[in-house]
Amino acid sequence: MNRIQKNNGAVKKRIDSAARREQASAVIHFAAASKIPAVLKKFNTTLGGLTEKDVTASRSAYGNNKVTHEKKKTLPRRLAEAFINPFTAILFCLAFVSAITDIILPLIQNSPDDFSLKTVVIILTMVLISGTLRFFQESRSGSATEKLLGMITTTCTVDREGGATQEIPLDEAVVGDIIHLSAGDMIPADARIIHAKDLFVSQAALTGESEPTEKTPLACDGTAGTVTDYTNIVFMGSNVISGSATAVIISVGDDTLFGSMASSVAGEAVETSFTKGVNAISWVLIRFMFVMVPVVFVINGLTKGDWLEAFLFGISIAVGLTPEMLPMIVTTCLAKGAVSMSKKKTIVKNLNAIQNFGAMDILCTDKTGTLTQERVVLEYSLDVMGNKDNRVLRHAYLNSYFQTGYKNLMDHAIIRKTEEEEASDPRLTDLSETYTKVDEIPFDFARRRLSTVVSDKNGKTQMVTKGAVEEMLSICAFAEYKGRVEPLTDEIRENILKTVDAYNNDGMRVIAVAQKTNPSPVGTFGVKDECGMVLMGYLAFLDPPKESAFAAIKALREYGVTTKILTGDNEKVTQFICRQVGLKINNLLLGSDIDKMDDFTLAKMAERTDVFAKLSPDQKARIVTVLREKGHTVGFMGDGINDAAAMKSADVGISVDSAVDIAKESADIILLEKDLMILEQGIIEGRKTYANMNKYIKMTASSNFGNMFSVLAASALLPFLPMQSAQLIFLNLIYDLTCTAIPWDNVDEDFLKRPRNWDASSVGSFMLWLGPTSSIFDWTTYAVMYFVFCPMFISGGVLYNDLASHFSGAELAQMQISYTALFQAGWFVESMWSQTMVIHMIRTDKLPFIQSRASAGLTLLTFIGCGVVTALPFTAFGASLGFMPLPSLYFAYLAPCIILYMCLATSVKKAYVRHFGDLL
Repeated sequence: MNRIQKNNGAVKKRIDSAARREQASAVIHFAAASKIPAVLKKFNTTLGGLTEKDVTASRSAYGNNKVTHEKKKTLPRRLAEAFINPFTAILFCLAFVSAITDIILPLIQNSPDDFSLKTVVIILTMVLISGTLRFFQESRSGSATEKLLGMITTTCTVDREGGATQEIPLDEAVVGDIIHLSAGDMIPADARIIHAKDLFVSQAALTGESEPTEKTPLACDGTAGTVTDYTNIVFMGSNVISGSATAVIISVGDDTLFGSMASSVAGEAVETSFTKGVNAISWVLIRFMFVMVPVVFVINGLTKGDWLEAFLFGISIAVGLTPEMLPMIVTTCLAKGAVSMSKKKTIVKNLNAIQNFGAMDILCTDKTGTLTQERVVLEYSLDVMGNKDNRVLRHAYLNSYFQTGYKNLMDHAIIRKTEEEEASDPRLTDLSETYTKVDEIPFDFARRRLSTVVSDKNGKTQMVTKGAVEEMLSICAFAEYKGRVEPLTDEIRENILKTVDAYNNDGMRVIAVAQKTNPSPVGTFGVKDECGMVLMGYLAFLDPPKESAFAAIKALREYGVTTKILTGDNEKVTQFICRQVGLKINNLLLGSDIDKMDDFTLAKMAERTDVFAKLSPDQKARIVTVLREKGHTVGFMGDGINDAAAMKSADVGISVDSAVDIAKESADIILLEKDLMILEQGIIEGRKTYANMNKYIKMTASSNFGNMFSVLAASALLPFLPMQSAQLIFLNLIYDLTCTAIPWDNVDEDFLKRPRNWDASSVGSFMLWLGPTSSIFDWTTYAVMYFVFCPMFISGGVLYNDLASHFSGAELAQMQISYTALFQAGWFVESMWSQTMVIHMIRTDKLPFIQSRASAGLTLLTFIGCGVVTALPFTAFGASLGFMPLPSLYFAYLAPCIILYMCLATSVKKAYVRHFGDLL
């Protein structure tokens, strides 16, 4: 019921979020496409601002400017969720049963010798460790929303009551408020620009675009690819780089773009493939117990006649079927992986993410800052013919250096490139000292160019202009073509556009540079002078890929991981970066295409598509979600706010140390070095973790099932229990302790080459195939102990069933006790050797000890465990458990028995691999 309610709640929340996004988009589209008077009328405001009455009405109609988020879970709830899950449920049941058998019944029956706290203490300790680790891990992830909300300024400047400017708290701003923005301000809500002067806004945190966007009051045509493309809308969470503006608020709180992103990040994390797999395996073990316990109970009750003893023994079967150390082994495997990753300068915030890292078969990654260096580099300065020309670089430097507005990444790249070239070209030396600035025309969106006027020491005045190629062509009458200044003919213009288009197709951003001698004098210089200019050439810029990106993409491909690019950048730049990093583009989808698809269509297209461009944050998260719903284990790597929702939706979120806070908070794994080859190491570590956890689960479950299968037969055929409950628990404890070295075991190279997901059904089939194999030798041991060793060394050749006809009284009782003690000691030792040695058979699908060797630690611990159990019947502690020393002849039987078992287990293992394709 809880799961149904949770699913229904998630569906309702998804529907509500979708409806809210649709409504918010409609508001933004209207505001962007409408003229300012229509926008003011729509939101019942004026240029003078709102009155107090208007504020109250607006707040009632549109709500407060607060982004709501999930309520923080209470401490009791977080503790309950940490300690209550299928694993701990099994352990709590075992502790309860142990409390009955080892504490309550001995007290009731006044049997102090049977009183023991050991089993209960061990089980509860495991629950405490497992739950405590989970509690602290989950507590660390709760601050993502707080980090997101903390980015917003607490006050904003508005006009109220007929134009009176005042500072108000952020959450008091309402739809219709007239706000004032200046350099350094965070945008307090989504707003439509009314007036602007050289306004540049950074939307990098929302879109991933590193280049600031100019915002103007001009109405748009309403056909932008995504809402963030509108040049007359500013969004909550973005910030003003330079300039100033007046705007009218059109959306507040949850209805803003930022609010929808915060809501998606604030939701509970998705159930990952690791969590699903571990929970499914837990329920497989529980189902086996539900079947085995009643069967053993009924058989023992019918054959022995003691129903209380049958009940207690049936419960011990449940104890035997459960790998008691499973939570500890899983935690140790994950912790070992985290330690290994930390040595590679990688922070693992969520332990479960290590296994998800290994299971990942699709890596979705943002482009800017993850695959690229997030710094624009000037690759080429070219003349009109496309040849390298430092004169073009020289004039571009004069333009960029002397302009006093916002210096963007291209300006910095030009200045940096000029300084690098100074040593090889004297014409580039000391330009800042040789020239002085006379005047400038700042960049604006309408012109898409910037002009500066400089003069040299001889008094020569020159105007230098750079900007978008098409706009530059519109103001140029001439071109420096083939060494001469010639009129800009249609043929030359066509050749120029072809050259520029070729660089654009290579993912480069191209701007043009032009110059004009002796423009208007100071005071009369203006936009009218941007005409009749001489086109000198172009500048081609690139955001280069990281040096490790190509090798990382190749390594991921070799390990069976498909890389998909999900970016807010344009498709041409993205395609070029993909080619640079060796990523084949089979298909490309734009955000505008995705909006037209339902989830079913998108899921099919997403599997076939490698590159997604011009995406909104919601679209990134949606792609990740549909891929997961198709059965893929998806990782997402990003570094901006626009990536946070997608990282939260993925099985494993990956970020870098230079990411914004919210991205790092949403991530499960953070790379402290910008070396993407760490991804390969993470995948290897994740697959080792999966392999070693799966080894323990499968070998322990199958071994314990084999023991219980043997017990089932013994219950029907033997006149006494083949092993006491305490003996079974102690056997499992020693075996599990030998398995504590499994997290450090070696893993075959072949196994690491492809991703693997948890498959609960494979645990069941593995138990059914490999478990009964050990039972063959258990039954053989039963026969040898019952018919050979016990009569030979205990009763002078008399079988247990015939003891009553040869002995009586105390002698009979002692004879029965000794017969049972020797029998149980023999099976105890054989069982330990068989299930411990089979570790080496099951840990690899190759030939053990020859083609694949266990780690030294695991090998040593397994033999120590066997040695301890073998010696136990000869000790006082063994006697207290009900054992007696074994005769030396027993070991002559044990050695060939174990060797034959290992050979048979290897043969069955090979057959299992042929049938199912995989061992683990």
